Amino acid sequence: MRVEHEFILGGQKSGKSRRAEQRAADWLAEAPAMRRAVLIATAQAHDEEMQERIVRHQADRARRVPAMRTVEESVELARAIVTQSSPDTLVVVDCLTLWLTNLLMPLRSETAQPVTRTPAAHAAMLLMALREARGPVVLVGNEIGLGVIPLGRETRAFVDALGRMNQDVAAACDRVTLMAAGLPLTLKAPA
Repeated sequence: MRVEHEFILGGQKSGKSRRAEQRAADWLAEAPAMRRAVLIATAQAHDEEMQERIVRHQADRARRVPAMRTVEESVELARAIVTQSSPDTLVVVDCLTLWLTNLLMPLRSETAQPVTRTPAAHAAMLLMALREARGPVVLVGNEIGLGVIPLGRETRAFVDALGRMNQDVAAACDRVTLMAAGLPLTLKAPA
């Protein structure tokens, strides 16, 4: 039996995470005694503002989807998806953009998880994990390619890498939803 995966993308504060949380809440509501939901969080708290943002997101998620468990994984995303996936579990990944940032621009600190493979190898492993997932996966990511072309070489390389990854993930998913102003626009739906 084929499981359905969804990729939800949009700009910052477009409603992506809230939509993914709603997908998890709906999944759980269909069979509360038999289903589970887990969020794989990819963010790293590198500064005080990001720490506060993460705490706020955790509190919001706990209020909106109290039964969803959270696992933090900033680098080895493919392994986390395969480990958490089961037919009775919906996996939410929030977010691919921060994960790619962790791979392309890893912070040098004692607490930062080392990146041992190339970003391209990690992305290939992500696509393989989606094929191997035994339950549904909802992935959240940013669409940042709609603005002006960035000035710096590293920033342009990041925008290019994110655009390629978004295309690959969209191709691997059954459903792709673009969020704008809290409103969903279906880009791809199962036939």
